[in-house]
Amino acid sequence: MLRLWICLRLPSLPLEVFRPTWSTTELAVAVLDKEWVHLATPLALAAGVKLGMRRGGVQTIAPATILFDRDSGREGDALARITMATLQFSPNVAAAEEAAILIDVSTTLRLFGGPRKLRRRIIETVAAMGFSAMVGSAPTAQGAWLIARSGGGTALTMASLQSRLAGLPILTLPAARKFADWFDGLGCRTLEDLRRLPRAGLQRRCGADFLDALDRAYGEAPEIFEWAEAPPAFDAAVDLPDRIENAEQTLAYVRGLLVQMVGWLTARHLAIKRFRVELRHERGRAAIAPTAIEIALAEPNWHEEHLVRILKERLALVAVEAPMIAVAVSAIDTEPVAPPTDSLFPEPGGTPADHARLLELLSARLGADKVRQPCLRADYRPEVANDWQPATEKPARVSLPAALPRPTWLLGKPVPLIERDHRPFYGSPLHIVSPPERIEAGWWDGQLVTRDYFVAEGKDHTCYWIFQERMGSREGDESRWYLHGLFG
Repeated sequence: MLRLWICLRLPSLPLEVFRPTWSTTELAVAVLDKEWVHLATPLALAAGVKLGMRRGGVQTIAPATILFDRDSGREGDALARITMATLQFSPNVAAAEEAAILIDVSTTLRLFGGPRKLRRRIIETVAAMGFSAMVGSAPTAQGAWLIARSGGGTALTMASLQSRLAGLPILTLPAARKFADWFDGLGCRTLEDLRRLPRAGLQRRCGADFLDALDRAYGEAPEIFEWAEAPPAFDAAVDLPDRIENAEQTLAYVRGLLVQMVGWLTARHLAIKRFRVELRHERGRAAIAPTAIEIALAEPNWHEEHLVRILKERLALVAVEAPMIAVAVSAIDTEPVAPPTDSLFPEPGGTPADHARLLELLSARLGADKVRQPCLRADYRPEVANDWQPATEKPARVSLPAALPRPTWLLGKPVPLIERDHRPFYGSPLHIVSPPERIEAGWWDGQLVTRDYFVAEGKDHTCYWIFQERMGSREGDESRWYLHGLFG
């Protein structure tokens, strides 16, 4: 089995954490670590801002630059969100130093179509959440981290990894940075130069931890991690870059939360049945209740594309009363993922899941009240027992006595029948071919019926479902015959 790790390093994470605050357009922005410039946008660098510059220097040289102080809490929250989203690609995901995430994809490569497709999927997932990352792939976690730290790339074998690591600068390895002057004095510039030095001397000068870090990169020492775990419930929110007045314009931000929810569902082996999207408005004294959109699926699902497509249709129908400043997504109802079908041949005309996805899409586009399916109600009266409900809802299990046959076509309103020679007549005299089925119900809602139902056959052998109102019924004191259903 191919052993492969993928490392996501987010070099501009502090900038992207503040992006919702300062807008998605290109501006001169710098993030300060204490009083020093830690990161800056290309426009800020072009204006003269340099990494390591003090706050006062930035305000003097480029006064139009927007300054932010680093927020470790928001950065940690962003890393946690990305970590959650990447759980859809592997159960083994761990946080690493310098804003990086390590993913052991050894057991999931075939599921996603190989290293290249999986790498592309991961990049697209991170981009959907509004972040950018350097991606490194290698047979060891430390090796993947070093490749990502040096600009990204792929090494699928130990030989290619050793070749790639050989030319990396020594300071790429964090454990070597505090000994930079000593290595410079020895003339060591790359990791390959470092590997040529005597190990005993390196251990005395730099310590065993330094050698362990180097050995882990080359696969010569074990790597131990603390794997990320998905919480028992999912509820996430994100601030919008500005006040947005159109619900459809929030799709990109809600999508990032849905991607995160997909990772949570995959990690817990669940499928979503119902989830809520909140479009949040002003807070404080002028607070307005959020606009809530609850989406119920006909069949449990965990695929990002389908969830985003349904949400897009729903957002197109939503009118908001006030500008939105944040969005949130929460999972309401889930169930364990159903095992794959064990049938040898595929379902003709699509699978039940394909049918359910079509119903969900139509319901989202036309409205749940426009797409309906027949259902049974717990009532003996046929006109009440046969009802309609939204197609995305599962019908309740109702058991009604079925000792006698029931027609497939029930008329909307019973049709009065004439009598000839004391027999009901409908095109021809009707001959009773079944024993009576007595129904007495509806006293609780003021719609009492007292009927005796029969199956009747005409001259052309067509069968009908007819009933006779008993004396004293709500239709009157006269006993009459009615046609209520047709058999196929």
